This record gives sequence, structure tokens and C-alpha cells, in this order.
Amino acid sequence: MVQIRGIVKAAQVARNRLQAGIAPSDVADFKKFITNSIETIEQLCAHGRMAPSQLPTRSRQAYYFLKAIDLDNLPLAETQPTQDKVQTIRLKNIKTQQGAILHKIANLASPTPNTAQTQELAKTLVQTVTAIEKICAASQATPANLTRSSRQIYAWMKFLTYERNLQLHLQTTYRVKQIAEKLCNIYAHPLNIVVELTHLTGIYKCKRSLVEATLTLSEGFINANDETLEALVKAALFGKCQQTTQLIRDYAASEESSSVLIELDLITEVIVENPRGKCYNLDELFDKVNREYFACSLVKPRLIWSQINTYRKLGHYEPAKNRVMIALTLDDARIPEFVVEFVLYHELLHKSHGATWVNGRRMVHTPEFRRDERKFKLYKEAEESLKKLTSYLI
Repeated sequence: MVQIRGIVKAAQVARNRLQAGIAPSDVADFKKFITNSIETIEQLCAHGRMAPSQLPTRSRQAYYFLKAIDLDNLPLAETQPTQDKVQTIRLKNIKTQQGAILHKIANLASPTPNTAQTQELAKTLVQTVTAIEKICAASQATPANLTRSSRQIYAWMKFLTYERNLQLHLQTTYRVKQIAEKLCNIYAHPLNIVVELTHLTGIYKCKRSLVEATLTLSEGFINANDETLEALVKAALFGKCQQTTQLIRDYAASEESSSVLIELDLITEVIVENPRGKCYNLDELFDKVNREYFACSLVKPRLIWSQINTYRKLGHYEPAKNRVMIALTLDDARIPEFVVEFVLYHELLHKSHGATWVNGRRMVHTPEFRRDERKFKLYKEAEESLKKLTSYLI
């Protein structure tokens, strides 16, 4: 697999500039930066005889984000009095704090975690997150202004302050440890296994000595089944093979995985909550969908357009914030209205159905969900249009 450095950083730079608005005098340079970045990625992929869709997950997502930017309709910076620019905030001890939390998680990971110790861990997470937010506020900033590594650690900690996420994290940590110990006993000699699940740029890392192995896995795999987790452990401990690689890639590209990663990204995303786009008004579309499919029974969630990198995921429902986000890619006159309605309908079904937990796994696309999804009047046409759209974006 070809590794291309700088893709994720280029996408982050573009995202930050889009959020702040592009100064009219910088439009030409910004367009050149985006087109040059895309051309360079595609040329390097061609040289490596691969498609951009075969890049590692985060690089691939960053490429799709750059590709989806509408260079003819860039958000321009509003003319306003010059303000002091908020500097990037560096936190000295955040990695040490994360290490201490990971150590506590490792000690707690068991079939039945100690309730008192779990509550103490939850309290530590809340206190740490609150302290970081106060540091940012004192600088008249938000966690979005943290350095990239600090921002990732903060988002991970904030993610774990939600009780269900912490419980699932502990369960999956224990499952991975059990799988790793079993495989070591079968294929090698027993090792002391340390398992860390975190907001990782890649999918996994492994640090190994003669007596110990530390497996660091992406938080995106907390909903994975044992077969996928076993493939991850095998790849990390004993090297890649075609079967394990395919299992890992399939899950990494799944909605279960991308939903977790998007939720982590959104924690520090600066979003202007405006349902009115250039072409479509989400408030108006909600009223129509709510009337036609829910008999006006749904309470309106917060509806926003987002420039978050969604890859093939053009919408996202956040239960904790009761917020539906629709990718700005769809706010385009070339996209039929019924396609936008269908994506909105899909996300509203998540709000309506909620999540079902089966053997510790979060199931959102249940048979009942899929049955209701097919009730959309132009279901087949919408599905076909979305397939064509995502193919175009790739």
C-alpha cells in the first residue's frame, strides 16, 4: 500500500480555512492549493499503480474531503474589525494524563468491571475534560484550537465521558486482551498483553518485546465483532495476510466504524448551526419528511449543514446533542431534492429507532430500520443517485 505523507494535514488546513472563511484576496491561492494537492495525490497513486480509494483510511478520507470542496462557491470571510488571532494551544501534560487513564482502563477491563472504580474513572475523565475546556476558554478559544495531537486526545476523553461509550470501551478492551492472549498461546509463547483503544490516526500499532506486547487500536473498532478483532490482533502481532487485511478494510469502511470516528471528529469541530443552505433549507425538508413518513410525530432535532469530512457518509445523527448533520456536498442544485430528503429521512430514522444493544454491540441498522428505510417513496432512485454521487466523489 502506498503511503503519502501530508494528505491529512492538507485536509485539516483546508477545513480550518473554510471554517474561518477565505479572504477575497486569498481565493486564487486557496484554489491553487486544493487543485495542486489533489493532482499530487492522484499522480502519486497512479505512480504506485493504485486508486485513491486504496489509500489508508484517514488519508483516503482526507482525499475525498479535498475532492468534494466546491471551488466555485467558497465561503468568504466577512469584513469585520481586525481581531487578535487565537494562537494554537499546546497542552504539556495531556499525553501523560491519557497514559494514566489508559492504565486505569487496562486494570478495569474485565467481564464485570468494578462499579466504584468505573465511577472514579468517569469522574477523572470529566474533571480532565473540564480543565482542558477552561484552559481554552481562558485564551478565548475552544478545543478546536488545540494542536492536532492534543485535540485528538481531548476528543477521545470527551467521547468516554458518555457512560455508554465508556462501558463499551471497557468491554472491547477486555475482549481484545482475551483474544490476544489466546492467540499467543496458540501461535507463540505467552506474553503480557497491554491493550489500548484510542483516537488513532491509523488503524493499529504494536510495540513488542520478548515478554510484552502493547496493542494500540483505533477507537473506531469498539463495535467490531470478535472475528474482526481477531483479524486486527493477528495483523498486529503476527503480520498481515490477505484474509485479515480484507476483514479489517471492510470494517474500517463500514458505517459502524465511520460513525465513531465522525463522532470523535465532531467533538472539536466548529460548526455554524444554520439549516438554510444555498439550495435547500433543512427546516423545510424536515417538515415535509416528518409529515409524510412520521405523521408529524417527530420533535425537530437541530438541523445543520456540515463541512465535516464524511467520506461515503453524507449524513450523521448525534443522539447526545439531538443533532442531524447533512454533508454540504448535497446542498447543490445538481442534486435532486428527493436525494437530500432521503438522506435526511435515513438520519431521522436513527432518531426514531434509536440503537439496539446485542451482546455489547451497538446495532443501528436493524431489520426494522431497513424495513422502514425502504418505505421512502423513491427509495431505489435515491439509492442509485447516491451510488453515482459517491462514485463521482471518489
